[in-house]
Amino acid sequence: MIIRINLLDWRAQRRELRRAQFNAMLGIAFFVSAGLVGLSYLLASGAVDRQNTRNEYLRQQIAEVDLKIKEIQELEKVKRNLLSRMRVIEELQASRSATVHFFDELVNTLPEGVNLSSVKQTGTGVVIEGIAESNARVSTYMKNLDASKWFADPKLVVIKTSEKNSQRQSEFTLQVKNLTKPGDSAASSNEVLE
Repeated sequence: MIIRINLLDWRAQRRELRRAQFNAMLGIAFFVSAGLVGLSYLLASGAVDRQNTRNEYLRQQIAEVDLKIKEIQELEKVKRNLLSRMRVIEELQASRSATVHFFDELVNTLPEGVNLSSVKQTGTGVVIEGIAESNARVSTYMKNLDASKWFADPKLVVIKTSEKNSQRQSEFTLQVKNLTKPGDSAASSNEVLE
């Protein structure tokens, strides 16, 4: 019979076994952590690539929308131009008969003994120059203009009295407001003042 005696320290053997197990676990942990880091890197880079793709898509969509906005702004300009032209045309058509009424009313308000030499219109203001047989005729003419539906606020600017061939004549200059629509004297006065 053979007797074997173990002279090795069992604690040292156990220590070696534990060290081998620790090194194996350390190696496994290293490979697992390296695998996790690699996997997380791949996932992160994939997410970054997806986000970059989304960002590029959004940039393209924003560029397309910017082009559409520019087109809309151009169309708005064209629309404003067309609307302003339409307004001008409507105003011209509405005031087409105003010239006829203006001259008709100018003649209808003219009293006997008054002759007009010049009529100038700037905007809503009208400057009337003429010759009258007397100052009273000028006064009558101003009253007629004030009573007219087409004129408002007559003002005497200048009156000069002279004698020619033993006849007295009064040269006068009047300012009066022309109303585009009869009866709008208050509204027209407010618009002109503004």
